[in-house]
Amino acid sequence: MSWSDGSDPDALRPGSDPDSDAGRSRCVLGVVPVVYYTVLLCVGLPVNCLALAALCRLCARSKSPLNAFLVSMTTADMLAQVCIVLVDFLLETAVFHRAVPPLLLRVVSAVEFGANHASIWAAVPLTVDRYAALCHPLLHRRLRSPSRTRRTIGAVILLALASGIPFFYWPDLWRTQTPPTARDAALIWSHVTIIYFLPCAIFLTLNARIVWTLRHRSRLRLEPADLKPPLQTAPLSVGPPRSVALSVGPPRSAALSVGPPRSAALSVGPPRSVALLLWLSGAFSLLWGPRVVALLLHLHLSTVNRSWGVHLLYDLANMAAMLNTALNLLLYCATSRPIRRAAHDVVCDIIRSRAGLNREITGLNRD
Repeated sequence: MSWSDGSDPDALRPGSDPDSDAGRSRCVLGVVPVVYYTVLLCVGLPVNCLALAALCRLCARSKSPLNAFLVSMTTADMLAQVCIVLVDFLLETAVFHRAVPPLLLRVVSAVEFGANHASIWAAVPLTVDRYAALCHPLLHRRLRSPSRTRRTIGAVILLALASGIPFFYWPDLWRTQTPPTARDAALIWSHVTIIYFLPCAIFLTLNARIVWTLRHRSRLRLEPADLKPPLQTAPLSVGPPRSVALSVGPPRSAALSVGPPRSAALSVGPPRSVALLLWLSGAFSLLWGPRVVALLLHLHLSTVNRSWGVHLLYDLANMAAMLNTALNLLLYCATSRPIRRAAHDVVCDIIRSRAGLNREITGLNRD
């Protein structure tokens, strides 16, 4: 991605051919990616820090595994912002124009792919936990424990970080002029499978099962009385039995239970944790889909280095994918009242501490 003023850093290297990049595609966005990633880092990183502080407060108050999974997701997103946005897009590409030692480029590539995979796969244990809690509640209660939750999170994050090691040999898509090799194709297909196809399959399967279970339960609770099988009546007798004579009017329980029970009426809609899960899955599918399309076009249609259209799509896809790391607090606050209150308390504490510090500084200056 060429974000410089037109000078090519490869022309300054010994043995480089100035005419070799004659057909190379240029970035038509100019400095827009630099401004976008700078704003994303300056806004997204503090917002994630605020979300992390609020979630840590909730974890200290309760031992719910949901808060622990959200903490791991927020931490992984912060790691992705530092490794990918700051180190790769801003420092390597925009500042140094990728004129750094090749070994350093490959090491950073492996680290950023590991952070990328960790940011995505941190949501998978949350999905599995919500599926177990709603579809198999007895099993979830028996297996739920803070230590098991921490071990699950640690295992998933470590495996995701380790999955970035093979991408030490990831090709430089913006500067590679030759068609993709078999190794490049294997790496690209492995990457899109790890970051998109496999997580989307898990999200789609478990979310569909959760939604079906909730609808089935609400349908059973709100089932009309005329659809239920009729009660068996006693055989006719000469005189009415005493129980029938005493039950001319409907019983008190039957008179008070004309409508559905209160618990059923309140549980028609999905729980807030399910709404949060659906929002996270939908945002991930929409924001990461263009990057997968761009990579497959680079592999099978035209390379990023030669086609300005694929180059533009790849730049826009990376920008959309990185936006997913800054939307956590917005999604959390939109679906969870305790997270909104915790975030509000953190902001109020920061403002109060800032005001107290200013008063102390003013008092020292007066003295």
